[in-house]
Amino acid sequence: MIAGVVVPAHDEERRIGACLAALRLTGAPVVVVADACADRTAALARTAGATVVEIAARNVGAARAAGVAELLARGAEWIATTDADTLVPPCWLRAQLRHAAHGYDAVAGPVTVTDWTGHPPWLPALFARRYNAPGLHGANLGFTARAYRAAGGFPPLPTGEDRALVTALEATGHRVLRTGSIGVVTSARHDYRAPDGFGHLLSSLADQGEPAA
Repeated sequence: MIAGVVVPAHDEERRIGACLAALRLTGAPVVVVADACADRTAALARTAGATVVEIAARNVGAARAAGVAELLARGAEWIATTDADTLVPPCWLRAQLRHAAHGYDAVAGPVTVTDWTGHPPWLPALFARRYNAPGLHGANLGFTARAYRAAGGFPPLPTGEDRALVTALEATGHRVLRTGSIGVVTSARHDYRAPDGFGHLLSSLADQGEPAA
């Protein structure tokens, strides 16, 4: 099965190198969508061997859709998406494709955080207690080209485009696997890009204060 990876990025020159170094180990072609970037994101991605699509939408749903369109035009049959501040393991894409071989149209996995710098010391335990299911994240998602087209693709949403796509996949009768066995490591940064996304979730938990023992 021909596979590829999409990475939306907005001013990610500090993080895109590590992301692409991890993706290189998957052996798959990578499309970075540099969305309204005013820094060196696009140049660094090209130097790292990625195909770069430049847009000015400032919208993660539109960025993911642009990247998928590029891979579909190349004949990709399986598309995986992650984020520019995320590190995938070498087995990430192979694991998704194994599930695809068993009839799944999409695979969604969890995100974990290993560097909690700048957050209160009690936040990691609180996050682990409240969010111990696989979850649904654009940073750890894969799907077939056929199912993506049938579901209408990523909508141009500033956040929640991942959940919207999976909802549409399920509504159109496609098999979606949520599994905790394929994890990725993402950042807990404060300068998060998507409103109401993962970074906003962590900040909201921190703002609630330390839970009672």
